[in-house]
Order: sequence, then structure tokens, then C-alpha cells
Amino acid sequence: MTTTTQTPRRRVARGARPGDPGGEPTVRGTRTTVRSVVLAREAGGLAGVLYDFPHLSAEDVADALAYYQRHRAEPRRLAARVRGR
Repeated sequence: MTTTTQTPRRRVARGARPGDPGGEPTVRGTRTTVRSVVLAREAGGLAGVLYDFPHLSAEDVADALAYYQRHRAEPRRLAARVRGR
């Protein structure tokens, strides 16, 4: 008997494609930035994120938060670049 392992679909996209907000990482297929998800979670927890962004699934939110944890310095670098530092 053969077993297959399914790789989870990546839900966070990176890059400066047309329509991407400032090249920030976004939830794939949306213009919702990882930064927006993090800020919404800090303000209202998971329920707040899902309320503010009803087009996102709980898995989308979990992947965005996991991405943020792995790349914590990146939003600071982007913010500094925007401020001209």
C-alpha cells in the first residue's frame, strides 16, 4: 500500500506584482497584507481578524501569523524603507 503526503498550500505570497500593496507579503489571492492580519489579531484576537476580513479562512489567518513569526524583522525593514530610513 502506498501513502501520499499532501503538502500544505502556501497561503502567503510575496513580491511586487501589480496590485500588491507596496510589495508587502499578502494572503494569496487577496490584497490583505500579513501586517493587517497581525494588527487585527492584536486588536481583537482571531475572532476579530475573521470579522474584519470575512474573505479569509482560519487557515489563511494561521498561515499569515506563522509567516509573521518566521519573518518578524521584515515588517520593520519595510516600515523603515517607507519612512525613508
